[in-house]
Amino acid sequence: MALVAVVKKDCPTCQLVEPVLEQLAAATELVVHREDDEDGLRASHSLGIETVPTLIKDGERIVGWQRDLWEKFTGVEDLGPGLPDHRPGCGAKAVEPDVAARFAAESLRSRRIELAEAEDDADAMFDRGWTDGLPVVPPTPERVAKMLSGTSRSPDDVVAVIPPDLVECTVEKVAVNAVMAGCKPEYLPVVIAAVEAACTSEFNAHGLLATTYFAGPVVIVNGPIARAIGMNSGVNALGQGNRANATIGRALQLVIRNVGGGRPGDVDRATLGNPGKYTFCFAEDEQGSPFEPLSVERGLPSGTSAVTLFAGEGPRGIVDQLSRTPESLARTLAACLRSVAHPKLAIAFDALLVVSPEHGRVFRDAGWDKARLREELDGLLQMDGAEAVRGAGGIAEGLPEGFASVTLPKFRDGGLLIVHAGGAAGLFSAIIGGWASGAVGSEPVTREVRM
Repeated sequence: MALVAVVKKDCPTCQLVEPVLEQLAAATELVVHREDDEDGLRASHSLGIETVPTLIKDGERIVGWQRDLWEKFTGVEDLGPGLPDHRPGCGAKAVEPDVAARFAAESLRSRRIELAEAEDDADAMFDRGWTDGLPVVPPTPERVAKMLSGTSRSPDDVVAVIPPDLVECTVEKVAVNAVMAGCKPEYLPVVIAAVEAACTSEFNAHGLLATTYFAGPVVIVNGPIARAIGMNSGVNALGQGNRANATIGRALQLVIRNVGGGRPGDVDRATLGNPGKYTFCFAEDEQGSPFEPLSVERGLPSGTSAVTLFAGEGPRGIVDQLSRTPESLARTLAACLRSVAHPKLAIAFDALLVVSPEHGRVFRDAGWDKARLREELDGLLQMDGAEAVRGAGGIAEGLPEGFASVTLPKFRDGGLLIVHAGGAAGLFSAIIGGWASGAVGSEPVTREVRM
């Protein structure tokens, strides 16, 4: 088998070993790939070269220049007389991000769309129905290839079957939509985990799409990945301004739209919807929390990066600036939670309670963990059936008459999720009301983020 060398012109060590390559060419069958021309660069990429000079023989390789090692590796003696005994190599051009993305783009399998010369990129994507109503980033092959560098998974791996059209969605298809949403490559594993969670039968994305209710996917991120990619769990955590928060949730929605065919006015039949259907994604503030993280409560080991999907509406505020005891604050939270969907409806709708740091401090100072708060809320959220039946209080909405003699919980077992997030100033928390709960609607789903 021929000896193969990979070099580049602007590497001092490669320049140094040029006489050595001439010696090897005279003594052996030598093939030299130079990264300074297209063919050599392509060969370097296909060989997975990271450092030049590299020598390859029989599947083994050495990098940099070291006389005794080169002589042993090639079987040729007296290499490079007069040269220094050793010199380190340089980074290969083939692994530079732009170059690697260009070659990786050639292997993409997604259908290419050629736009007319006079077409505006943004308008063309609007016209083709690929957007959520806001401009998207053109998914060029180079951008998609660069996005795929954010995961170790193969582009051909099937992530999920996307409703409502039940189309298989590969990692590459997720990457295309992540580009359009404005994601960075390091966000891609989180987007993939969110897509996996959304397309489970438990979460029931198809039903969530088709409902006339307000709700859409809410993505809560836990673990080291949230900090690593710069997600916001603090000031304005549920609002705008953070690229990771905004684009991860948006990418999920674009996958459902562009791969699965879930478009408003077609399968998506929401009467009013909510702005969170553009994107609704935030990280839990674990470091400052008096509670165990949501992902841990839901069964994953501490320190695991994870996403939890919840079918929710927009947030509603809770104001309590006076309570300094956990008992008083819990009563406030319970009184506001009673209004989810309707104060007279029980068990049918879940909720996500977002406790802010200042409210969280009240519970921490009193030694209340999440289990203690949940126990208190469960007791406070028992409903008198006589007050909740249809017609009671002069309100036609409510439970069937048969529930008049019983006491019911506002939420089913496991139907109230509690997380910690928000800025350090402000005695405000939030409720994110859920969609129909359980088998008739949606279950929260938690998935580990795999790199």
